[in-house]
Amino acid sequence: MLKGKTVVLGVTGSIAAYKMADVASMLVKQHAEVHVIMTANACNFINPITFETLTSNKCLVDTFDRDFEFDVKHISLAKKADVFVVAPASANIIGKIANGIADDMLSTTIMAAECTKLVAPAMNTRMYHNRIVQDNIAKLKDYGYEFIAPASGHLACGDNGDGKLADVNVIFDSIVKSLAEKDLIGKKFVITAGPTREAIDPVRFISNRSTGKMGYALAKRAALRGADVVLISGPVSIAPPDNVKVVNIESAEDMFNAVVKESEDADVIIKSAAVADYRPVTVSDEKIKKENGGMNEIKLERTKDILAYLGEHKKDGQILCGFSMETQNLMENSVKKLNKKNADMIVANSIKDANAGFGVDTNIITIITKDDAVAYPVMTKDEVADEIINAVVKLKEKKNDTNA
Repeated sequence: MLKGKTVVLGVTGSIAAYKMADVASMLVKQHAEVHVIMTANACNFINPITFETLTSNKCLVDTFDRDFEFDVKHISLAKKADVFVVAPASANIIGKIANGIADDMLSTTIMAAECTKLVAPAMNTRMYHNRIVQDNIAKLKDYGYEFIAPASGHLACGDNGDGKLADVNVIFDSIVKSLAEKDLIGKKFVITAGPTREAIDPVRFISNRSTGKMGYALAKRAALRGADVVLISGPVSIAPPDNVKVVNIESAEDMFNAVVKESEDADVIIKSAAVADYRPVTVSDEKIKKENGGMNEIKLERTKDILAYLGEHKKDGQILCGFSMETQNLMENSVKKLNKKNADMIVANSIKDANAGFGVDTNIITIITKDDAVAYPVMTKDEVADEIINAVVKLKEKKNDTNA
């Protein structure tokens, strides 16, 4: 996801400095090249060796360190960086940068950097709201620096309020967002996710094991790349991605109605939700009591086939992608689904594979089109989402060329 990208992390003297080890590790796992610059005060909270072990790069602290290759480090790193992140950012470093003071390796390097700059403040809440600090933040924003807002809660000093370093996942997502190629601007993506619930009575329902992780990863990655994303979601326990319109639904009928409405002007539709194929013929207004024998048999009827409907009503230039989750004959059933539903692409995966299917953070997929079938190794669902979107973009370009 971040292969070929260089991230410079600037760590200052804050109790939250240790959290940046997690961020560094997350970036390295996504194949980013990570360099860490620490202030002298930061070394009182976390040892530079920690970052050197995680990143396989020397952690820079001393501006006049003689143990270096023959280049001017603060200039070479500034040129190399795709994004420069200062986190945790103390009031001191914010003040220095805002007023052009460059007296250590961190402040000197960021002054020479022309890349995107992200700043995540962390300090006592009274310090954070001090007018001087707020003026310095406003000044940096005016210069083009982007800020990751601090969290609110119990602070290390015992006070309560905003000033906590933002969650490491928020910082990581902000870095990813800053580096994402904005190749989907102006494109509308409709993505479905999660399960549906088909009521039996006010207490019980028929559902499935879908957690929505794959659909939410697709929505997040498409939005990061600039798309206008509508996420139509069944009941899940996942926070909605940033900059995504979420339409919450319950049943297959709800899903059908929402998808039909949103697909009218969609460029791309990705149907990753696990929609119930059947629902009870009748729904009891009262809880069915077992003494009455009412649960011995539940008559079911077919729900509307959303993918088939979309295939029949596909607009010119529109890309339709479905998912095929099978326990047997994966390729045969998936190719059959591609043709029968008039889809442009099917993402196939077997729930019998380890590290794939419901509830896990990884997946193993094969992307099937009318011309090709490409199998992928086990990847995180974010990485899978990128591969699916890349395949969609290629299909879209091919369709546009054909229609030109």
